[in-house]
Amino acid sequence: MHTPLYIASKKTPRLALGTWALGGGADWGELPITQAQEVLVAAIEAGIGWIDSSPVYGWGEAETRLGQVIGPFRERLILASKCGICLNGQNRPDHDLSPQRIIAECEASLRRLQTDYLDLYQIHWPDPKVALEDSLAALQRLKEQGKVKAIGVCNFSAELLQKACQITSIDCVQNQLSLLAALPREILDFCKKRQIPFLGYGLLGGGILSGKYQKEPNFRRCDARKYFYPYYTGKYFAQAQETVIRVKELSGKKNISAAAVSLAWGLAQTGVSGVLFGARSLEQLRQNIQALEVELSAEEKEFLQHG
Repeated sequence: MHTPLYIASKKTPRLALGTWALGGGADWGELPITQAQEVLVAAIEAGIGWIDSSPVYGWGEAETRLGQVIGPFRERLILASKCGICLNGQNRPDHDLSPQRIIAECEASLRRLQTDYLDLYQIHWPDPKVALEDSLAALQRLKEQGKVKAIGVCNFSAELLQKACQITSIDCVQNQLSLLAALPREILDFCKKRQIPFLGYGLLGGGILSGKYQKEPNFRRCDARKYFYPYYTGKYFAQAQETVIRVKELSGKKNISAAAVSLAWGLAQTGVSGVLFGARSLEQLRQNIQALEVELSAEEKEFLQHG
């Protein structure tokens, strides 16, 4: 049996900063580099010890911005990135977990991040075109070379996760987790049994659970909230608002941000080690970090989920 050790031994932080939105670009809209780096430094100085990135966040821009500021803080961080998504011949995102691509992506990420190792290197999405054994062998090779300290997987089904754990040691699992979606209970139970840290992302559904959208927004087609999250149009927006109302009601009673309540709900789930949040401003950062101050009773968790 493979036992994950590295991430668990680092005392997995409860909150982790995701950098997708800090990369700017078409997915989330342009963001001045100075503002992005201000948020990054403020998060680290506030005690956020896990920073999660990927080459596809601004197509390298998030990693570049991060690499320009983390030097003084490097040893106190769990620094994570990902592999497996690239632009194809039609200049559209595609999956590629071939060993040669994984090695090349890792080297490029290390250069942009200005570091000689990653604490955690993760498969971003499964690639059915490549044998999982081959992809994990490449990650294991990077680990043996000291360029990667731990191996993780994101967006895996329970079945695929079990297969991965039979091949090599998996140190972390990152999947979507939100009040707006069914709990990934099978994966959470598996991670708890194997003592694998589980990191949830998408807790705010792209921002909708912060309560900021009073009416259906009109996003650009390439906006991440348009193509990645299903909550912003038609009946799905209306359904999400039912949950938003409950979140805002509880946040009002606790005199704390709705974002913090949504994140705290994720932290309170059995089997969850930590949750990711995004922030494009110091105010968003402040509101999200408040999650560490929130304690939810069983009744409050039930209310948030079902009313």
